[in-house]
Amino acid sequence: MRKAGVIGLGDMGSGLALNLIKNGFETCGHDLSAARMDAFRDFGGHPAADAAAVGAAADVVFVMVMNGEQVRGVVLGDGLISTMRAGSVVVLTATIHPHEVPDIADGLAASDILFVDSPVSGGYPGAQGGTLTMMASGSGEALDRARLAMEAVSRVIHRVGDTPGAGQTVKACLQSLIGGVFTATFEAAALAAKAGVSGQVAHDVFTTSSAGCGLVKASMENIIDRRFERTGSHISTMHKDLTISLEMARRLGVPLFTASTAMQLFEAGRARYPGGDNWVIARLMEEIAGAELHRDGGGDNDGEG
Repeated sequence: MRKAGVIGLGDMGSGLALNLIKNGFETCGHDLSAARMDAFRDFGGHPAADAAAVGAAADVVFVMVMNGEQVRGVVLGDGLISTMRAGSVVVLTATIHPHEVPDIADGLAASDILFVDSPVSGGYPGAQGGTLTMMASGSGEALDRARLAMEAVSRVIHRVGDTPGAGQTVKACLQSLIGGVFTATFEAAALAAKAGVSGQVAHDVFTTSSAGCGLVKASMENIIDRRFERTGSHISTMHKDLTISLEMARRLGVPLFTASTAMQLFEAGRARYPGGDNWVIARLMEEIAGAELHRDGGGDNDGEG
């Protein structure tokens, strides 16, 4: 299958499309934004008027929209299902509620269109670099047919199940962990700023210690270089993902103390800086602490450190 499609050409979807094209796929795409469609055309994509037009041109279509309602709109009704051929594959890479997935998969099954539930992790850098981690659930046939396209956009593909919603379930668990790591990093950065620690020192120690990981590294680099917007990690996306984690936990009767606290910090960050990226929560914490963390240690600091 060397004809692919992407629905949703934002920070994540544009990365999927770019790497499909780099790997030799003729790639058709659609987005409601004219600017995104122009950018897609500029790097070799074929813009389509709507989701149905993408489905008519592709054997594998990735759906990277924002929520379950949007997924239903582009997949069912007069969307992909109306034009995709039997045996072609829809790969759901968007993050939505696990309980929303089975109905979408059932709708496709009636038309003999295969379905893979595979949310992703890796954020904007992973999408643009083709190094995403995929949490894939689907039949062996569906995964076999979509494999080359999925490998073109990812570094690791985990098969986490074979039923619709299993991928989203694993993603919800992961996001509850990521939310806690994010907010703990933001708090630690504010503490370091107030104590008079230079941003470079905090970055180097945090990222090479037992707490070090890619998430902490990216967070610290954006904080100390004062990059709070347009980094490809808008705060609304993680905020949405945490609502999914907490809703799943509510349905299952599992208390998520850390994720709940993280959610409140994301609520506060989004309220204070609605146009910002995840790192604006650190900026909010700095405002409370009265100190800023800069790479060279030159930020304002009225603490005793």
